[in-house]
Amino acid sequence: MPQFEHHYADQLGGFYTALKPTPLKGAKLLYHSEPLAQELGLDASLFDAAYREYWCGEAFFPGMKPLAQVYSGHQFGVWAGQLGDGRGILLGEQVLPNGQRYDWHLKGAGLTPYSRMGDGRAVLRSVVREFLASEALHHLSIPTTRALTIVTSDEPVFREQPERGAMLMRVAESHIRFGHFEHFFYRKQPEQVKQLADYVIAHHWPHLLESETSPARRYALWLQDVVERTARLIAQWQSVGFAHGVMNTDNMSILGLTIDFGPYGFLDDYQPGYICNHSDHQGRYSFENQPAVAYWNLHRLAQTLSGLVGAEQLQAAVDAYEPALMAAYGKLMRGKLGFFTEDKQDNDLLTGLLSLMAKEGRDHTRTFRLLSEVEQQNPASPLRDEFIDRAAFDHWYQQYRQRLQHDGQDDVTRQQAMKLSNPRIILRNYLAQQAIERAEQDDISVLTQLHQALRDPYSDAPQYDAMAALPPDWGKHLEVSCSS
Repeated sequence: MPQFEHHYADQLGGFYTALKPTPLKGAKLLYHSEPLAQELGLDASLFDAAYREYWCGEAFFPGMKPLAQVYSGHQFGVWAGQLGDGRGILLGEQVLPNGQRYDWHLKGAGLTPYSRMGDGRAVLRSVVREFLASEALHHLSIPTTRALTIVTSDEPVFREQPERGAMLMRVAESHIRFGHFEHFFYRKQPEQVKQLADYVIAHHWPHLLESETSPARRYALWLQDVVERTARLIAQWQSVGFAHGVMNTDNMSILGLTIDFGPYGFLDDYQPGYICNHSDHQGRYSFENQPAVAYWNLHRLAQTLSGLVGAEQLQAAVDAYEPALMAAYGKLMRGKLGFFTEDKQDNDLLTGLLSLMAKEGRDHTRTFRLLSEVEQQNPASPLRDEFIDRAAFDHWYQQYRQRLQHDGQDDVTRQQAMKLSNPRIILRNYLAQQAIERAEQDDISVLTQLHQALRDPYSDAPQYDAMAALPPDWGKHLEVSCSS
């Protein structure tokens, strides 16, 4: 049985409310991630019916000390005041034999003092979506919270219509967000801001305690690392066509993890202005706006540290964002294009391809995957038939082939590398919807198959052909809101 500690509860008094989950009626364990369970050293027997209550918030593993965290944040660019764990309970910190620590956080656990007008619940639809998205990103090597279990029940939860209530066990090294710092800054509690910063550094950046004797410099270096982690995360999102949908400051992880999956979406057709959240009427969180929004959010975080670090040091830390973003994005996109070296024309080639894709609505994932099959000496391209404006494509392709030849890399080596940079399988909305519809009937067959495919996103295996196919027309028009 896993053992837990509770440093957050012990060291951050006043940062939470001690609270147990409110169990769902008739709850049962529907599904769990076997690979994650193995990584956490959990015995398979823990997922038998005899341990049902541990996954439903009715019983607790040794050392757990459940609590709801308080934080605040900017939502859609507007200060929203106090927020907090409105439907989640932090249960405790599992300590693995290698010393790694993981928070276990139960979502959909019922009302808390921070629920505001909400009901503290989650629905099966949203739980399945978060489970699949976190697994999809993890296996694309993108930092993210993970999902361990899905619990469901027949107890109705009301959203746009009555739906089945559900719970998700979420796992991450930390669930601390930018909004934690904002909460105490705007409440004019500088000692709590310092206490939280010291806690985060001690637990996640301990090397700064050993190497930096100046507190101000320590905080500045820590902030710069948060900035650079965030920049790399955004670069990875942009490279695979992932749109988060609600990049409020309370949804930004201090560790640079993807957190709080709601109305997310992976691009089908390449549309830079893609808005995956139909509640986002102004398009603030569109796909193309994500880099700028992350930068804005980092400024809000830096502001909370103004009592600990001078203005020039804070600005210098935030200024690290753009170089880190461009370096990470450039490396990722050169990998997707199959370039082993850097050249001044690389950005023009990338921009040219993306412009063609946007003009004709070409599928983001399929286009780059087909590009992985190009042979530099062959004037015929498997991509040509994807485009209507053949002349425009031919002009671009001629320049692209010349660039590949200049690189001097053989086709086999390059194609193999490109296929590890260009996934064949992504979590398209319609695939998630199919899994949800079956799960609502207590049928986990589609969920199981999709989960398996998402764990092998670069595979050419024929058993994944259906999940690698282009979406049906109806699949491109699914509306997703914050309740998702």
